[in-house]
Amino acid sequence: MKQALVAHPDDTVGTALHELAAGDAVSAVVKGAGSRQISAGEPIPRFHKIALRDIKKGEKVLKYGEAIGTASRDIGAGFHVHVQNLESDRGRGDRR
Repeated sequence: MKQALVAHPDDTVGTALHELAAGDAVSAVVKGAGSRQISAGEPIPRFHKIALRDIKKGEKVLKYGEAIGTASRDIGAGFHVHVQNLESDRGRGDRR
């Protein structure tokens, strides 16, 4: 079984430790809190984020126990979380 690492028990995303194909069984290992099983809903590159549960449009996405952005559309459990469905809440810097 392939694995995803979850840094905090409150996280809504994990990091895929392997390249995932749609339908792959994934053990989401929560640091210090066991694991849960999910199924990849689409191909996900290694080291990219996978949704651990359904995330609604407008909901904060949590990684490391902190909000890393806001879902720009609904994201199903097991799907890739990246620029196509996540808006960063962090500054991108002033390039003047």
